[in-house]
Amino acid sequence: MLVPLTRQKFEQVIPLIATGLQYKYYWGKFSNFLQRLLISVVAVVVILLVTVVFKLEFASIVFVFGVISAFFWLWYPVFQASMRNVQCRRYKYSGFFRGRVLDWWITDQLVGKQETVNNKGELVIVENREKWINLEVGDDTGFSIEFQAPLRPNHKAIARGQIAEMVVMSNRSDLSSIEEFTDIYVPSRDLWVSDYPYLRRDFFNEIGRRLREDRQEERPRRRRRRVEE
Repeated sequence: MLVPLTRQKFEQVIPLIATGLQYKYYWGKFSNFLQRLLISVVAVVVILLVTVVFKLEFASIVFVFGVISAFFWLWYPVFQASMRNVQCRRYKYSGFFRGRVLDWWITDQLVGKQETVNNKGELVIVENREKWINLEVGDDTGFSIEFQAPLRPNHKAIARGQIAEMVVMSNRSDLSSIEEFTDIYVPSRDLWVSDYPYLRRDFFNEIGRRLREDRQEERPRRRRRRVEE
């Protein structure tokens, strides 16, 4: 099932400004925080040196740049998430897709490499790998997509045949060509499968709930029509 979304609904489920989950995603690990903090310190020092050496008189402008630089470690994750949201919102059309889990499997993904030296003084490259879950989701029309996300303990509840929901995006008004899609929600388990949390989940769950209620209301109507015929 694929139901077109209005532009207003689409912009609600994929907000312009980062949500808490999106901010947390780009906040990263402690090493990422230290890297941003170092950039903040260096930027502030450079601004102070330039101000002193060149005796700049634009105090207000220097102050603004100083504040922005000092809090780079705090606002940069918001900027990163918001830019990623903008990339999705550039699509003109979107739809609420409901299908089923056709298949799933686990793979090892290379997420980074690290150079180190062993006891013999030899350079060794260590590969950092993580287990990822792969989902194939589709419907009766033959439409299907493959989705990857880092494996989490609660993913063990996923099974073939379960209903899976997501938002799909396209530049065609009839959604005949899907160019992007979001994270996946399995309502029977109240389970999200995602790498980056594109969706504002409260709005998305409300849309899904209304569609489920509408579908349940349609079933008695169909039965009445058959009886009347």
